[in-house]
Amino acid sequence: MGTDSTAARTLLHQAGTLNLQTGNLLNWGRLKKKCAVTPSEELQDCIRTTLNEWSLKISPEIVQESPHALECAVSQAMEAINPEEREEMRVSAKLFIVGSVLSSIKHAVDLACSTLGVAQLDSVIIAPPPLEDGVNLSLEHLQPYWRELESLVQDKKVVAIGTSDLDKPLLEQLYLWAQVKPNSNQVNLASCCIMPPDLTAFAKQFDIQLLTHSDPKELLSEENFQEALQESVQECRASEWSPMWILRYSVIVKTRGIIKSKGYILQAKRKVFL
Repeated sequence: MGTDSTAARTLLHQAGTLNLQTGNLLNWGRLKKKCAVTPSEELQDCIRTTLNEWSLKISPEIVQESPHALECAVSQAMEAINPEEREEMRVSAKLFIVGSVLSSIKHAVDLACSTLGVAQLDSVIIAPPPLEDGVNLSLEHLQPYWRELESLVQDKKVVAIGTSDLDKPLLEQLYLWAQVKPNSNQVNLASCCIMPPDLTAFAKQFDIQLLTHSDPKELLSEENFQEALQESVQECRASEWSPMWILRYSVIVKTRGIIKSKGYILQAKRKVFL
C-alpha cells in the first residue's frame, strides 16, 4: 500500500522527468530476507519501495521549487565507491532501453558514474532495444545504439562494451561492422540450456566472453511501471508516465569475486514532454 503523500503527487504532476535510484540493494535489510524473485519482480519491488521512502521525506522547499526533473532515491542506501578502493573494484552495468531516445545511453552512464563516484564504468552490456511484434532484430537496429556506446568508450566513460541475446550470425555482423568490438555477449539459458556450438566457436576465435543471464525480453513494461507508480503515490496520473531506460549495476571486488554493491537507476518521462 502506498503512502498518501500530497507532496509527492504535486511534484509528479509538475515534473517532466523522474530519475529513480535504489542505492545499494545490499543496504536494504528487508530485501535480504526475501526468497528468490524474478528480475522483473525485484525491479518492481525496488520501484515501489524507493517511491514510498522518497515520498515520506520530501521537504517543503522542493515542493516550492517544483523541479522539472525529480531525483527520487533511498538516501540511506546511496553508496559511492571509495576512490582509494577503485582499482580493486570492477563496476559493470547492463542497460535496458525502453524508449527509443539514443541520448538515453550517455545519460544513463553519466548518472551511474556520478552515483557511484567513478570516472568510468568497466563494462556496459546493452540489452537489444524493443521491437514491434513480428520484427526480427537486425544489425540496422543495433547500429545507432552501438555507435553511442562506441563514443562513450572513445570518451573514456566506459572501458568495454558488450551485447545480449545475439545469435552467431548477428554477433558476427556486429563484430565485423563495429569500430569498438563487443567483448562479451550474454546468452539467456532459459531459451537454450547449452551454449550453441557455432556461437561458442565464434566467441572463442575472437576472444568474446560468453556470459549467461536470466532477464526476460521485457524487464519492465510501461504497464508494470505505471502500476508500481500508482500503488506508491495515489492519484499521481501514472498513465502519463513512461519508462525510458533501466540501468542495473554491480560493483565486484576483483580478487574475491564478492558483490559489494548492486542497484538500479531508472529514468521515466511524462509523455507530454516526449
